[in-house]
Amino acid sequence: MLDRLRITIIRSSRKTLALRVTGPDSAEVRAPRLMPKSQIDAFVRQKEGWLQKHLLLAAQRQQEAAAQPPLTQQDIRALCEQAKADLPPRAAFFASLLGVSYGRITIRKQKTRWGSCSGKGNLNFNCLLMLCPSRARDYVVAHELCHRKEMNHSPRFWAEVEKLLPDYRVWRQWLKEEGQKIIRRI
Repeated sequence: MLDRLRITIIRSSRKTLALRVTGPDSAEVRAPRLMPKSQIDAFVRQKEGWLQKHLLLAAQRQQEAAAQPPLTQQDIRALCEQAKADLPPRAAFFASLLGVSYGRITIRKQKTRWGSCSGKGNLNFNCLLMLCPSRARDYVVAHELCHRKEMNHSPRFWAEVEKLLPDYRVWRQWLKEEGQKIIRRI
């Protein structure tokens, strides 16, 4: 398996080795500048089981991405319009339950976040939420509004989220597992 794998070695002033799968047949090793190649090769051989597992996952992700057509600009505009109609009423509903206020709501196309809450109370939501189940959307809206009470992810914050959505863990996990398939479409 390792003989078919393209491995790129990136040397820097770091002190430890790190391994990352970059595609279905490629990986990257980050290594200290002066570390001998033999030591790097031994590290890669030691991680062969981990590599096999993650290369398989990368191949599956690539197949899933090929099965899902990329979203067009027209699709993105339509999702933004849907989000502008759907998310503000949900924010108003959860804000009234929490007893909090918020500033403006902005809808964006984002690759790394489902939502955010600024220190001024402005809410940002990803238009791709419209491709998620409604309970996942509710989780993101509730999560961001709970930041109006706790601007962190402390136990108190999660207790607020749980008051609003007792099953929030299900939707948080759904976004972690299934959400990347949606985000990869942009």
